[in-house]
Amino acid sequence: MHFAVTDAERTTKPTIILVMGVSGSGKTTIGGMLAGRLGWEYAEADDFHPESNLEKMRSGQPLTDEDRWPWLQRIADWIDEHLATGTPAVVTCSALKRKYRDVLRRPKVALVYLDVDREVLIRRMAARHGHFFPAKLLESQLDDLEPPEPDEHALCVSASEGPPARTVQKIIEELGLNGD
Repeated sequence: MHFAVTDAERTTKPTIILVMGVSGSGKTTIGGMLAGRLGWEYAEADDFHPESNLEKMRSGQPLTDEDRWPWLQRIADWIDEHLATGTPAVVTCSALKRKYRDVLRRPKVALVYLDVDREVLIRRMAARHGHFFPAKLLESQLDDLEPPEPDEHALCVSASEGPPARTVQKIIEELGLNGD
């Protein structure tokens, strides 16, 4: 499923870009590169987790909705602060379910969904060392994932192949930020 932002949405350039997807989709890599290319502030959603969430994931337990609500609210507050000050930024967040995205959705926030093939995710997760999120939790994220629907106006980008720089360039072009 790949669809882009509408022409009407393209006329309003985002102030915040929310890069979403399951673990291993490349959120940190793409988000960091995107912020660097644009000269925007960057925040990693994992940094918003309370220690109890990190401990739970380290022990191999998937997070519940109850675990995620305070985390999502902290990200939403960060987004609101940046919108209020007009500070452009990129933030990552799995945002697996529509109801999670609803907490984060704002005018001037562009949602970018990194769509990655299951086999690629498994390979990436197996190659990751020292990350708090164990590979065995990937299935729980895939089970919870509700890819954005067309009415959410997300930019859906395949991030399974090619260098991350190509994905970043595509995002910049699709969001109409290549002239900025």
